[in-house]
Amino acid sequence: MTGKPRRRAPQVGTGGHNRRRLEGRGPTPPAEQRPGHPAARRAAAAAKRPERRPAGGPRRGPAAGQTEVVAGRNPVVEALRARVPATALHVATGVEADPRLREALRLAAEQGVAILETGRPELDRLAVAHQGLVLTVPPYAYHHPDDLLARAVDAAEPALIVACDGVTDPRNLGAIARSVAAFGGHGVLVPERRAAGVTAAAWKASAGSLARLPVARATNLVRSLRSYAEQGLVVVGLTGAGALDIADLSVGLDPIVVVVGAEGRGLSRLVADTCDLTARIDVARGVESLNASVAAGIVLHAIAERRRSAAI
Repeated sequence: MTGKPRRRAPQVGTGGHNRRRLEGRGPTPPAEQRPGHPAARRAAAAAKRPERRPAGGPRRGPAAGQTEVVAGRNPVVEALRARVPATALHVATGVEADPRLREALRLAAEQGVAILETGRPELDRLAVAHQGLVLTVPPYAYHHPDDLLARAVDAAEPALIVACDGVTDPRNLGAIARSVAAFGGHGVLVPERRAAGVTAAAWKASAGSLARLPVARATNLVRSLRSYAEQGLVVVGLTGAGALDIADLSVGLDPIVVVVGAEGRGLSRLVADTCDLTARIDVARGVESLNASVAAGIVLHAIAERRRSAAI
């Protein structure tokens, strides 16, 4: 006996609440954003990893306005011997004393530098491979280019300024400053970008000269050189292909700004075009070029001798 098929009762609808199930999950996210994926774990680990700094010595290229650090026992002692201006000497808690540490403490106390006992986690944050000793150096307060001219006016002397074009080694900058101070110059002008600034390395190379010689920073070196020319200075570019030998540099008695280029590359095209004249230092055959600071010292000596002879 067969019965009649049962009719199903009418089903109540969902009112569209299940529509999202039909829409799919959208595009697949990148691997770095998918929880549990190896790429996501690597990205998370990289985000937590601290930025690596060079071991020992000052950090390279601190951003404008940032405090620089000198780390390691030998670099700290050398910086203090050179009387690099410093705000604090950080000494690790419980560090083992040795002659270098004792000398650093003595020099810091003599120079009025604050001595702070600091935990190792904080020193690790300041620098890598610090050997329990970190010196903090404040950012240099640069002068305006016109301040260098004002210094010459106050001294009642014809201006003698050295401008650096593309000199990127702070030790060269420090050595140039040392020569400028030694031969009666009134300051050093450096570009704001792509050039060495006054760092702990520059202070050490200057042998203390930066404590009494101003360094000005130019937003645009070419514009500053043109401004100097408008105010009566002769702009002399130092280059191996210069038109004049420095011995024939008769303008040495006038207010002058000597422009020194990077070793090897020399002066940039725009800076060379801005110069009133170019001078050279004749060297023996086979020698490509002189170090920037050495070349600056030779030219400054020649100008100082010419001025001294004229004053007799």
